[in-house]
Amino acid sequence: MNKLQPLALGAAFGILGAIYMFFLGITAMFGWGTPIVEAIASFYIGYGASLGGAIIGAVWAFVDCFIAGFLTAWLYNRFVRP
Repeated sequence: MNKLQPLALGAAFGILGAIYMFFLGITAMFGWGTPIVEAIASFYIGYGASLGGAIIGAVWAFVDCFIAGFLTAWLYNRFVRP
């Protein structure tokens, strides 16, 4: 069984999460998904329906999703049979 690369999976999760959060913030500027952005803004400080808020949210999402991806690969590697 192959092992996963924690840094690679973390980077992949982080990039996808950042792209999603950025576009969610941009679309909220036009009135789409505003309740979701407001809910996420309660724990991503600085995130909001603006260009600056979308960038801040993308940074938060990258860090958050990078950690999730890294831990997923790390745990998988601990449980996979050699």
